[in-house]
Amino acid sequence: MSPLLEVKNLSVRFGGLLAIEDLSFEVREGEVLSLIGPNGAGKTTAFNAITGYLAPASGEILWRGTRRLNGLKTHQIAAQGLVRTFQKTSVFGGRSALDNILIGLHLRGRQTPLAILLRLPYVAREERELETEAGRILQFVGLGKRKSELASGLPYGEQRLLEVAIALAAKPQLLLLDEPVSGMNPSETASFMAKLAEIRALGITVLLVEHDMKMVMGVSDRVVCLSQGRIIADGTPAEIQRDPEVIRAYLGERYKHVVR
Repeated sequence: MSPLLEVKNLSVRFGGLLAIEDLSFEVREGEVLSLIGPNGAGKTTAFNAITGYLAPASGEILWRGTRRLNGLKTHQIAAQGLVRTFQKTSVFGGRSALDNILIGLHLRGRQTPLAILLRLPYVAREERELETEAGRILQFVGLGKRKSELASGLPYGEQRLLEVAIALAAKPQLLLLDEPVSGMNPSETASFMAKLAEIRALGITVLLVEHDMKMVMGVSDRVVCLSQGRIIADGTPAEIQRDPEVIRAYLGERYKHVVR
């Protein structure tokens, strides 16, 4: 599998604090790669740098080997095919679930303000097509029956699913999920794991930040563990579970039996 995304010697500073130091890893096309580590290890900071929400102090972010993402605006990076969700649920609470997806579909629309004002025939046709597509996406994530309900009225787990659906509406090639099962109960988490397998079957590569180790070990091809802004391990889930430094820094005593 060829690298879809390459992070090379990335460093991020907040004033005098070095949040990420010389971070290098790659995401291979078609895989699920997870970033794990203690709170404050730099996982979300790495996400923010990759997607244009933070400017790195140094280093390079490459898309498909040749396209440099450093310096691009967030919407320009999304247009390349890198689409993310956020640690805190980010939906349009005052709009219906269907409207939320239509907002996510804006990258694919071809309408211009003049065409809308002139009510050209293709405008109405495209609106019907986008509404059909929005309904299909909601059906895919299991929210088809909720399309007319306000996003703010959905249970928390369904709001998280709606956020993923908004990201899917942008047709990502790489989907970056920041703690997608945070706050979900075990049943909702298991359902999301199954949905993630379906997303992957669509040909979408996934970069995941998550603290739920059962989920991480169950869905990942590779795992990268960060501690204090640096990579301390990179390997398969089985290798990560057996890594003494990862156990000391993050996984804890309950994994000690694995390395005996």
